[in-house]
Amino acid sequence: MAYPEAIQQLIREFDKMPGIGARTAERLAFHVLRVAPEEALQLALAIRDVRKNVRACSQCCTVTAADPCAICADPGRDRSTVLVVEQPNDVEAFEAAGFRGLYHVLGGVVNPVEGIEPDDLTIDRLKKRIAAAKIAEVILGMDPDFEGEGTALVVAQQLKALPVRISRLARGIPAGSAIEYSNAAVLAEAVAGRRPVEGRA
Repeated sequence: MAYPEAIQQLIREFDKMPGIGARTAERLAFHVLRVAPEEALQLALAIRDVRKNVRACSQCCTVTAADPCAICADPGRDRSTVLVVEQPNDVEAFEAAGFRGLYHVLGGVVNPVEGIEPDDLTIDRLKKRIAAAKIAEVILGMDPDFEGEGTALVVAQQLKALPVRISRLARGIPAGSAIEYSNAAVLAEAVAGRRPVEGRA
């Protein structure tokens, strides 16, 4: 017997989420059916509210409820240093590690297999920030995996004509790992031990 169309639609929507396969999507759909109506409604309201109230910061492109975000608006930050990361959750990881500069969120990595090209990222906005502000150093803080390394090379190439020092995180982060899963001490050491990108001062 086929599920009612409403259940099938809910399964299809869960199945679109990253890391959720068909079986997990089915389990989530039936979980929504099992919980109290108020709890299911809270999920729906949370989804509505996050879509309504969260936006990208006009300066660093991280997620925020206010524009600019609290980090960009903080006068106590080191405004001469910008740490470029892949996703907003990387910002949270570096904040826990004690980084006190500014950030720039690319919104992903270059991945031609998935159709993500450099123009799909916020590299142009980063270049405009560097040109408009007194930024002395850009730290490339992408994951040390194949896509992250490739993206770092693309960003470094696009920034090379600008009067800014470009550095990479030290190798305290194991190759192939994800920044969001690194502990604060490892990330702090990686920032402190950053190195210049080859071919740059």
